[in-house]
Amino acid sequence: MEKVSKNFSGLTALQEVTFGIEERAIKALIGPNGAGKTTLLQIISGILRVSSGQVWYKEKEITWTPPHKICFLGVARTFQLIRLFPNMSVLENVMTGRHTRGRTGVLSAGLRLPMVLKEEKKAREEAQSILEFMGIGEKAHWEATSLPYAQQRMVEIARALASKPSLLMLDEPAEGMKAQEMELLAEKIMKIRESGVTVLLIEHHMGMVMDISDQILVLNYGQVIAEGPPKAIQDDPRVIEAYLGKKDSHASDK
Repeated sequence: MEKVSKNFSGLTALQEVTFGIEERAIKALIGPNGAGKTTLLQIISGILRVSSGQVWYKEKEITWTPPHKICFLGVARTFQLIRLFPNMSVLENVMTGRHTRGRTGVLSAGLRLPMVLKEEKKAREEAQSILEFMGIGEKAHWEATSLPYAQQRMVEIARALASKPSLLMLDEPAEGMKAQEMELLAEKIMKIRESGVTVLLIEHHMGMVMDISDQILVLNYGQVIAEGPPKAIQDDPRVIEAYLGKKDSHASDK
């Protein structure tokens, strides 16, 4: 991403943001509410267009590439609000993540040709394997929206992994989770990285961010104010003033 800016009716959400991510690393994106973090993810995934600047992925410019083509290139994401399909099973929800990798067309699918049945069988097996990896394989046939909140988050991540991404973007995945659930989530994110997937993470739980991140990018009012390893970010006066200090003062007020 090079000098990316995004304006909304005179409001600057991002101002000349430049950064990159090393392959097979976990990079956290932190900052106060309204700093532009989710806007940045929306631009990378193609949902929003830049006002200026360029977005690159594996040496290919994707600034104006449609979201479905960006997904096909290997970029997947989850959202702040859970977006599972109601009245569908956990397994079926995860299987929808493979739609960009399917090779059969509408006609062959409608005719239920042997190649379609073979591809569907493979999709089910891969979806089940991902659910096992996420620790919820035994819930495959449950209705997805009937699961506890934390497990619904796991289903969302599993669905994103079903598209076989090389870059996985997670938007506040630990939101609403209890401490034990966050620990399990952190373990899964590290295992995802170990499997060869690069992770870009937006998260407000600083303990988790500091424990699992290789690098951290800090935004404030749409601008990058710091970037580096967790220890350096934790001790950066600009970050403490803009973000970490406020979090500490809030904690002390409770």
